[in-house]
Amino acid sequence: MNNLPIIDIAIIVVYLLAMVAIGFYFSRKNKNTEQFTKASGKIPGWAIGLSIYATFLSSNTFLGNPGKAFGSNWNVFVFSISMPLAAWVATKYFVPFYRKTGEISAYTNLEKRFGPWARTYAVICFLLTQFARMGTIFFGMALSLQALTGFSMQSIMIVMGLCIIIYTVLGGMAAVIWTEVIQGIIKTLGALLILYLVIKQIPGGFTKVIEIAKADNKLSLGSTTFNFTQPTFWVVLLYGFFINLNNFGMDQNYIQRYHTAASEKQAAKSVWLCVWMYVPVSLLFVIIGTSLYSFYQLQPDLIDPVKIKLAAEKLGALATPAQIQNLAATFKPADYADKVLPYFMVTKVPTGLLGLIVAAILSAAMSTISSNMNASATVFTMDIYKRYFKPGINDKQQLFSLHIATVIFGLIGLSAGLAMIGAKSLLDTWWKLSGIFAGGMLGLFLLGLISRQTKNAAAITATIIGVLVIVWMTFSENISDQYSFVRNSLHSNMIIVVGTLTIFLAGILLTQFSRKNQAPKQ
Repeated sequence: MNNLPIIDIAIIVVYLLAMVAIGFYFSRKNKNTEQFTKASGKIPGWAIGLSIYATFLSSNTFLGNPGKAFGSNWNVFVFSISMPLAAWVATKYFVPFYRKTGEISAYTNLEKRFGPWARTYAVICFLLTQFARMGTIFFGMALSLQALTGFSMQSIMIVMGLCIIIYTVLGGMAAVIWTEVIQGIIKTLGALLILYLVIKQIPGGFTKVIEIAKADNKLSLGSTTFNFTQPTFWVVLLYGFFINLNNFGMDQNYIQRYHTAASEKQAAKSVWLCVWMYVPVSLLFVIIGTSLYSFYQLQPDLIDPVKIKLAAEKLGALATPAQIQNLAATFKPADYADKVLPYFMVTKVPTGLLGLIVAAILSAAMSTISSNMNASATVFTMDIYKRYFKPGINDKQQLFSLHIATVIFGLIGLSAGLAMIGAKSLLDTWWKLSGIFAGGMLGLFLLGLISRQTKNAAAITATIIGVLVIVWMTFSENISDQYSFVRNSLHSNMIIVVGTLTIFLAGILLTQFSRKNQAPKQ
């Protein structure tokens, strides 16, 4: 891998400085808690929509979707297909609900419904989810930049992490949203540029891409059989619906944006703008992966350096060239899928354009991480620090807490990214972690919103049952072969589906059972 030319480095540096400058610009207005968390409720709906879109379009999508399509097929796109239904539920029920409560935290209502334990449980689940998400995004960003610059993944994460922390702490939610508007545009243009550069270098163009993809069954959305032990069409669709329902209905990153809009109508429009932009753009990234597959199928020798480097890393320093060559020859596309896009960029993208694409990858990471940091700090300050440690906190102290918490959670996310170095698949890691943490939170929220008759005892019992089911589904693979019959046979993407439904349905049944027992006997 070659180091970046000076012009590309200059483009990246200018981009980073511009993001930090936006933070400094909004720091002049960022003088109170409402400005830091809500941007004073004066952000136009289109900007909020672009902001939500940019948060969705993280480096997990930028690198993960092409990698999945390269190594497998279009099964990953099924996740996006589920978004419109989740958005419909969100705009019909969730947006009006949060706008009416007026609470900046998404979890205050859980305490009103079921008590302090419910709010605390949801906050813990949310924070764990954010740590996992920030970690995988830091990791994805460093993975691509390491191939392009030659710097270590650790140093890349640290430098980028500090830049993100600076502009997020200085500018608050206003800086987060307006930088995400810019970043959303940059990463979309970056994706279009990558696709153009790939197709341009394929003899026969897009027609040849489709021909090879059809021959190798790369356009499939996955098996339509009702098999929930594999990532079939139905498994990814269910997973996508529940994750997106959690995003739009329980994730502080999005709930907080509903409050930055001037009206409920503007907030609802922002959700739909996000969906109508993300779905086709996520398809664009899948097409990029398929196009890269076709490109390297036509010229297989070009990808050999990636396979040899991977084989050398697996075998260690004592391996002979013959051993490395033999192992490299056994690799399938899925084994090196995450490395293909960065490799294409460093070897086939012209100087100048490469810097723009790297800026797009950086923007994909920075927009999501900054949003996660701001939301995590808001939740910690409102739901933990203010609720349990300093109820009488004034606005100045509250703003100070938000600043400190933003820094701390940024450093935690950075640490999670450093810990993920060596993960086999970027997207698989994120999906598994998010499914584990999100399942119980969404089930409890739906129980409180839909079943108005469910009381505290039924809710806490249902949550305990659901958490036990989630823990079993997640860790039963470690059970010895002697007791293999009690292992979870479902795919890991089903954890959030089963966990959510377990809590919700258990709460409903316990409520009905309680009402039946309390009914006066005739």
